[in-house]
Amino acid sequence: MSTPAQTLIQFIRDEIPLAHSMDLQLHSHDDNHIAIAAPLKPNINDKGCAFGGSLVSLMTLSGWSLVELELRKRGFDCDVFVAESTVHYLAPVWEDLLSEARLGPHADWNAFFHTLNARGRARIEVACQVPSENPDKPAATLSARFVAKRRD
Repeated sequence: MSTPAQTLIQFIRDEIPLAHSMDLQLHSHDDNHIAIAAPLKPNINDKGCAFGGSLVSLMTLSGWSLVELELRKRGFDCDVFVAESTVHYLAPVWEDLLSEARLGPHADWNAFFHTLNARGRARIEVACQVPSENPDKPAATLSARFVAKRRD
């Protein structure tokens, strides 16, 4: 039996050809985060490390997944899109890729859902990172604002 997070990752792989080509996989999830992995081999650049486009795609998809999973959990049918994002590449990634997504430091699900109920659309900040060998400094970060708009 699949968990909601596994079902979501399969949906992403089925509906987004790039995600399938990247070989995205669910790494872990709980109420506060989701982590998505991808092997290095299909995401490599000419230098032998992770391609920056794969890193930003993985972080964007992990952030989108965090929001989409919470919406599904609460029974909302919404279109979710990234409205803006800022990425920082801090160190090369020489191993399989992993992106961890959590709410941004000032984000709050209660405020997000209150706004979504009142206006039919809401936005929320998400922070994603690709860990590095140094636990104190990620290899890449993405700060993004995701918007959910009710379909009804």
